[in-house]
Amino acid sequence: MNYKKEDFGEDFIWGISASAVQTEGAHDHLGKGLSIWDEFVTKKNKILNKDNHYVAADFYNQYKTDIDLIKQMGIPNFRFSLSWSRILPNGIGEVNPAGLDFYHKVIDYCLENDIQPFITLYHWDLPLALEKKGGWVNREVLTWFEEYVKVCVTAFKDKVTHWMVLNEPMVFTGAGYFLGVHAPGKKGLKNFIPAMHHAVLCQAIGYNAIKLIDAKAQVGTTFSCSYVTPHSSSIRDKKAAFRVDALINRLFIEPSLGLGYPEDALPFLKKVKKYIMPNDDSLMKVTFDFIGIQNYTREVVAYSIFTPFINAKIIPADTRKVFYTAMDWEVYPEAIFEMITKYDAYEGVKKIMITENGASFPDEVLDGVVADDKRINYLKSYLKQVLKAKSGSAKLSGYFVWSLTDNFEWGEGFKQRFGLIHIDYETKKRTVKNSGWWYKDFLGDK
Repeated sequence: MNYKKEDFGEDFIWGISASAVQTEGAHDHLGKGLSIWDEFVTKKNKILNKDNHYVAADFYNQYKTDIDLIKQMGIPNFRFSLSWSRILPNGIGEVNPAGLDFYHKVIDYCLENDIQPFITLYHWDLPLALEKKGGWVNREVLTWFEEYVKVCVTAFKDKVTHWMVLNEPMVFTGAGYFLGVHAPGKKGLKNFIPAMHHAVLCQAIGYNAIKLIDAKAQVGTTFSCSYVTPHSSSIRDKKAAFRVDALINRLFIEPSLGLGYPEDALPFLKKVKKYIMPNDDSLMKVTFDFIGIQNYTREVVAYSIFTPFINAKIIPADTRKVFYTAMDWEVYPEAIFEMITKYDAYEGVKKIMITENGASFPDEVLDGVVADDKRINYLKSYLKQVLKAKSGSAKLSGYFVWSLTDNFEWGEGFKQRFGLIHIDYETKKRTVKNSGWWYKDFLGDK
């Protein structure tokens, strides 16, 4: 490795990320309401090995241990999410004091240890009571979400300086409201199109609500993204890649920048007109203080007549004879450079943070050690590309590894391990992986 932390600049923000559903456990503890994931994990054949998040990594009970480990690893910033249904059990209305108290304790313990909390307001855990009213498909979600944001920001504004409104809206609307492979398990354009539009509006509604309460807060949102390349030089494959890029990389950022939906590539998006109300075009526009981009890999795309709406298919990494992670995601470090460059080109983007980047490998503890050299090499190679991008972009301001601990990886259950900290799910014992100690050494460079 021929670079060091100082090469990124003294103001560059370094951190680690996690989410509530994936780590907390205590899914119905002390007044917490049910979320869509509490119901989804009970459905047949939805979660690998019938795993569930009811205990997960037990962060709820072991948050001090985990924050102590963040401190030991020398990581100065911790991005985590709040559970909407832990704070508002029914999604709206009565606040659960025990829920707010828990997050006060987490935030306070971070600050006591000189760790800055970066709060994600929505990381896919809609209260089940709201889903029964239509969830993200129901336009009333705009009001529900605004109320939730106001409760959170009012409670924590004196302690939290950085907020992220939504986590990866393309994933939670696409997987949850089109493909049905994530909670709440809905399918089809009739669900996806309104859920998409309402999520776009909530990005701006959340930003505005936070700024009204705390004008000095730094407010952003996060986008999943993958570098998309065509499988061949054929015109059909190139056009397929253009469509997939619009779907997974442009769909949520462009309307927020006042550019509208990318109907040029995806004509089916014209169906959104049915759900656009007067003033929506201006309402969805927002100038975030920063955006978070979350990149892991690239996608190689070919034309397919069998895939409706986009006529494209992704060619899996394991069929392309390339090096890939346990998620069958190609290790392609140049992808993160390409995505930083892509988002940097948008005039309305002020700052960019990498809010997630990491890799899953089948780790195991041997004699008290997790020798995850593949993850270390992954992080080194991607950070080299981050530095390359930063040298050409004044907008790039931070990098967060995904994730703090091994956790509940949605439909993959506990099979996938992304953490810098290994979790023994039987005993909940924590073991810092060699990648965690590598990150400590890297961050300690002078």
